[in-house]
Amino acid sequence: MFDDILAGIPFGIILSFTIGPVFFVLLETGATKGFKSALVFDAGVILADILFIAVAFYSTESLIEEVKDDSKFLIFGGVLLVIYGIISFIKATKSFKSIVREYQEVHIQRDYGKLFVKGFLLNFINIGVLLGWVGFIVLANSLTSTKNGVFLFICGMLGSYFVTDLFKITVAKRLKSKLTPKRIYKTKKIIALVILGFGVLLLAQGFFPKEKARLQHRIEELNPLD
Repeated sequence: MFDDILAGIPFGIILSFTIGPVFFVLLETGATKGFKSALVFDAGVILADILFIAVAFYSTESLIEEVKDDSKFLIFGGVLLVIYGIISFIKATKSFKSIVREYQEVHIQRDYGKLFVKGFLLNFINIGVLLGWVGFIVLANSLTSTKNGVFLFICGMLGSYFVTDLFKITVAKRLKSKLTPKRIYKTKKIIALVILGFGVLLLAQGFFPKEKARLQHRIEELNPLD
């Protein structure tokens, strides 16, 4: 149980540092309007993520059960994550002017209701987020083996995502001042490559199922008490 939750934590941290409009507005809100305002905004963002997760999970749940041990499903998930990573990488190649404009054009609402809705909409209109969640659900199915493993993995992701956001809000002014266009540019590319890497990992598991089975057997031998 706890292993499944722990497995999702690194991925939640990675997603929390995905650079985009939501990232900048969260920092700006924390720096100019305080912790509570940023927390309300982030709640809207996470609600959109939960809706995306629900859609992604229930649209793939029956498929997961049918092809749980089918390498084709791993290839499908790997392709999704690779596409998501490539799209993110291409977006990361925007000029510094575009990055600076995205960084500076932040409009802060004082009303908590508007902040919540803004956080929700900024995340919800990005259909790429749904694509990413489908890929991560497939990845979770590959990395977990318990009955509720996928659910616990996603909970671990969301929990670490939220905790990391709390950290960002707390140090918003300092963190924002450190994010120069050059650093933003590098961070975008690194995160995109990390996500792409996990996609390649899924593809490798799909194309070489026997090697995957051997590795899992070896891990079970090394952890006989699990």
